[in-house]
Amino acid sequence: MQTNNNLKDVLDEFADTMEGPVFTPDSAGYEREISVFNLSVTHHPAVVVGATCPADVAQAVLMARRAGLGVAVLRTGHGPTLPAGQDTLVVNTSRMSGIAIDAAARTACVEAGVLSGDLAEAAAEYGLAALVGSSPGVGIVGYTLSGGASLTLGRMHGWACDHVLSMGVVTADGELHQVSGSHEPELFGALLGGKSNFGVVTSMTMSLFPATRLHAGSLFFSGADAHAVLEAYRELTANAPDELTSALAIFNFPPLPNIPEFMHGMTVSVRLSYLGDPAAADALLAPLRAAAPVLADTVGQIGPEDFASISNDPVEPAAAVEHFALLRHFEPATIDSLLDVVGIDSGTSVNIVDIRHLGGAFANPPRTRNAVGARDTEFAMFALTVVPPGLPVESYANAGREVLERLAPWLRPGKHPSFLSPADAGEGGPAQAYDAATLHWLRRLKAEYDPGNTFRTNHNITPAG
Repeated sequence: MQTNNNLKDVLDEFADTMEGPVFTPDSAGYEREISVFNLSVTHHPAVVVGATCPADVAQAVLMARRAGLGVAVLRTGHGPTLPAGQDTLVVNTSRMSGIAIDAAARTACVEAGVLSGDLAEAAAEYGLAALVGSSPGVGIVGYTLSGGASLTLGRMHGWACDHVLSMGVVTADGELHQVSGSHEPELFGALLGGKSNFGVVTSMTMSLFPATRLHAGSLFFSGADAHAVLEAYRELTANAPDELTSALAIFNFPPLPNIPEFMHGMTVSVRLSYLGDPAAADALLAPLRAAAPVLADTVGQIGPEDFASISNDPVEPAAAVEHFALLRHFEPATIDSLLDVVGIDSGTSVNIVDIRHLGGAFANPPRTRNAVGARDTEFAMFALTVVPPGLPVESYANAGREVLERLAPWLRPGKHPSFLSPADAGEGGPAQAYDAATLHWLRRLKAEYDPGNTFRTNHNITPAG
């Protein structure tokens, strides 16, 4: 594609003002710069800026405004929303990878491109742990802005966003703001849950927590024993202490060479992380281990920096369709309905159903106002279907919806900022992640900080009026 004359003039005007590279579709390296992890959404923006510092981000936003383009932010593409088209400038933050640990204050200041695994390793050097998710390749800023449900320490400490102390953010006017609970607190709170709707976050300072060992890992069971395992998991979560964070996954995989043989077909995995005495953890897990023969047991002592070993998420990019929901209750009838639709004899095409236990500190209110709600829900879940190579993603758009439809009696109305998919990015979809008062607040702030909706290639919050 050839850029239009106006864009060429703007590029000529701004190119020399940036430290990082600028790409257009005919530039070498453009495809690598817009590559993503979840290939269900691909990007073809008019311009990509490889930002190296906040000044680059500010100049990129001003460039976009001058050229009449929207602005989107890209780090890894684990959580896709909408494709960035030729009416968009993409800011790639991967070059902004600085981490500063203050061990005495138990805080970390990360730049916009820091990955979860890098932060976990840096914190571990000081005997500290961060509230990271399940995959080390996820960008820490995007994960935290959505809420951040840690699979290691989440029920003990709650949402990662509640422990953010300050942020640097470039707003739609190209200005860099330093925001916190005491300085521009409304913008600070709106970013936490409102995600990329209010600007490009360039840095984030957050709390860390003392932890050097976790009793963590996964238990695997045959799909034939799914009912007994799910019932034992239901009983475990009904009385689980906050020290125990867990999730259950139902897998349905064909015999692929990169998947262990015992996982061919249907299996059930329970992922666990316990902060405390290993003997106390094993006592909690004893009924689960006794529920059915265990195919594999990886639970043991690990450092917080080894959190990826708990769920062993895929590391290779692929197209996957996801549908998310919130479970208010997990009852015996819930188990029956779930296994009707994804059980061993169901013939389902869904590859993963993941049910994550919330509650505990996830239910705590934030210390300062933010946009992450639905704190009364007990579980979050998703159904994921991998799109076979060479087949159109569109033909799988509804794969997994049948799971949510079958579980409708137990679902909490609405959505959550941490659990949104491209299917939730359409008109009216993002609004489901907020209660009416919060949505009104966010739309008012959107009108104040981004009245032209420059930041719109996302789960978009439209400006009031």
